[in-house]
Amino acid sequence: MSHEVISAVIRGATGFVNEAQEKLTAALAKHGPDKEVSFPETGFYLPMACALMGVEAKKLSDLGPIVEHCKDILPPVPAKTLWMPYLGHGLDAGAATLLATEVTCALRYLEGKKIEEGFEGFMSDTILRELGIQLVDGRMPGFAAILGPAPSNEIAVSTIRELQKRSILSFIIANSEGKSMFDQLTEEGVEMGWSTYIVPVGRDTQAGSYVLDWAMRGALTFGGHKKGDFTSCLKYCRDRIFAFGITFGPIPDDWYAMGAGAILMGFPVISDCEGTPEVRPTGVTLYEALVHETDYSKLVSRCIEVRGVQVKVEQIDIPVSYAAAFEGERVRREDMQLEFGGKYSAAVEYLRMRELDAVEDGKIELIGSDIDKAEVGGAMDLAVVVDVTGRKMQSDFEGILERQIHTYLNHAMGVMHTGQRDQIWLRVSKSSFDQGFRLEHFGKILHAKLHEGFAGIVDKVAVTIYTDKKDVEKILPEGRKAFDARDDRIAGMSDESVDIFYSCTICQSYAPNHVCVITPERLGLCGAYNWLDGKAAFEINSAGPNQPIKKGNVIDERLGEWEGVNAFVYDKSNRSVDHFSAYSLMENPMTSCGCFECILAIVPEANGVMIVNREYPGDTPIGMPFSTLAGSVGGGAQTPGFVGVGRLYLTSKKFISAEGGLGRLVWMPKELKEAMRERLSARAKEAGLGEDFVDKIADDSICTDSEGLMEFLTKAQHPAMAMEALF
Repeated sequence: MSHEVISAVIRGATGFVNEAQEKLTAALAKHGPDKEVSFPETGFYLPMACALMGVEAKKLSDLGPIVEHCKDILPPVPAKTLWMPYLGHGLDAGAATLLATEVTCALRYLEGKKIEEGFEGFMSDTILRELGIQLVDGRMPGFAAILGPAPSNEIAVSTIRELQKRSILSFIIANSEGKSMFDQLTEEGVEMGWSTYIVPVGRDTQAGSYVLDWAMRGALTFGGHKKGDFTSCLKYCRDRIFAFGITFGPIPDDWYAMGAGAILMGFPVISDCEGTPEVRPTGVTLYEALVHETDYSKLVSRCIEVRGVQVKVEQIDIPVSYAAAFEGERVRREDMQLEFGGKYSAAVEYLRMRELDAVEDGKIELIGSDIDKAEVGGAMDLAVVVDVTGRKMQSDFEGILERQIHTYLNHAMGVMHTGQRDQIWLRVSKSSFDQGFRLEHFGKILHAKLHEGFAGIVDKVAVTIYTDKKDVEKILPEGRKAFDARDDRIAGMSDESVDIFYSCTICQSYAPNHVCVITPERLGLCGAYNWLDGKAAFEINSAGPNQPIKKGNVIDERLGEWEGVNAFVYDKSNRSVDHFSAYSLMENPMTSCGCFECILAIVPEANGVMIVNREYPGDTPIGMPFSTLAGSVGGGAQTPGFVGVGRLYLTSKKFISAEGGLGRLVWMPKELKEAMRERLSARAKEAGLGEDFVDKIADDSICTDSEGLMEFLTKAQHPAMAMEALF
């Protein structure tokens, strides 16, 4: 490692370790050794210490050994500029930085230091799992940690936009003379947040700890690696988490130290400063560890090259940028050129299969007025009718393709789309309008993306857009009739009516042993894929992650166990799971990757089960919040009594049917209960549980402890109390 670099790394790391010791000494004097310490909403305590040292730091006295370990591995500050022929001393100092800054940041939370408005601070396990599916299915190919402000606001915005175009998540940390890139983007009116892939984390260098903690939890969560297995955790980060750092301006010692920690995890650093010494040995990182790129037009491309990120920039003939990073962008009323649907107009999107000769591929027709004819800030009726045809197209695929409209339109910068079918709400921003965006561009997006995403079944695509009220009112009844027919078709399917289930192994890029088995009556645990989606995906790509599974002979009808399914799961789980029960929570349940919508868990004293969704941050009657539960359930493990599920599985006839079904459900978050009340009530009535069953399910407004739960269930005469014992 370059003598300038290694000396700077050691100096910076020494400063961080001294700071951690000073802060810990003060905290011990103030609070005593038994004071609890933790980051919010994580089941991994101090994640870096958990991964690298196997330490579960729960109170102040647990932090002392961490700081002492930092001192033990920290090389001495060199008396003169030091050159070494290998990276060892620099990497040791990087490890000390990772652990010491984590201690310092945890002590900030202990002391109640507020996170500056606009910054994220520590990132919860919930956020990790919410974005997990995007990281594993390729929509988000990687992330960047950006240190310091760019030389100008223009360069700051252009760098961020180039990252967004590639759907790369940007974390903003550190400052130079008090100024952060956050300030530059704020001045330029750039929308920041998780939904736009731009997340300001903290104004100082220590905030880098939050970003690297977030990455390390990927190894613990999705990789299923155990605490203290630092070799596997670091290797997982290098091989599976495609992250890199970008620094603007001369690099101070503390940045060098944080960068060494990132390099230890396999994440290279790219500097815009020509005077930055380069570190080119490979092995710790995939390619170079530290390089410089002074041409800002090439900076992002250089980052992608050095890290080996696999990205694809969307090129569609529209006048605005197009990428997944714009999917969560909000168009506020004051920034809106025009809106469709919502409160002020009717809007519908409807995809239908046609005969081969009935569709002219690429035909985009607007019937009615365009955006430029409407009052600025006003509303207009809209019907988007997409006609598709193909020799392998089936009517069962209509709804699957139609659901993609939401995603495809949302990826256009300055377009906000929510809902589906006849419940859509769509806005176009003034900025996108000024760049030339018009209604025909909806058609161009849908034509290009449907061909790209569904080339195996779609031969031709045509789009007709209506904006006159009378035309929209003619389309609505036809669309609603088709929507009802689709719902009836899917709802009428059962596991017994098919001989084939479908797998989903998308998440194996993060959880190598996980295999999701999707049946007509059990959707994927992420909530994003049902049986018809699996069927369509296999038609599109017969070598993809959604493969047909022949059920074969029945082993146990009650548990939902078949010879063919067992053989498939055993083979695709790297021979780690040899039995799978589709209908049981207690006996060989499905593995969980970490991207699940909800966790199902037994409540032994209530003779029932509870469900908790990832959005719920509070306590549960079994004494563990979602984040703690998820730390045990994920990583591709089979955990009897606990399993990740999609929320709609609750209303399936096969919902833990081996244990008695819906009647076992005794607790759930109130928000989830109210969101699903109508569906739950219908299923409860069908199952003979009574019209008031949903009100017999406890929620967090009633209790979050075991004692309160038992009191409520007894008073409500919940059916689980009279059912056969779970075990």
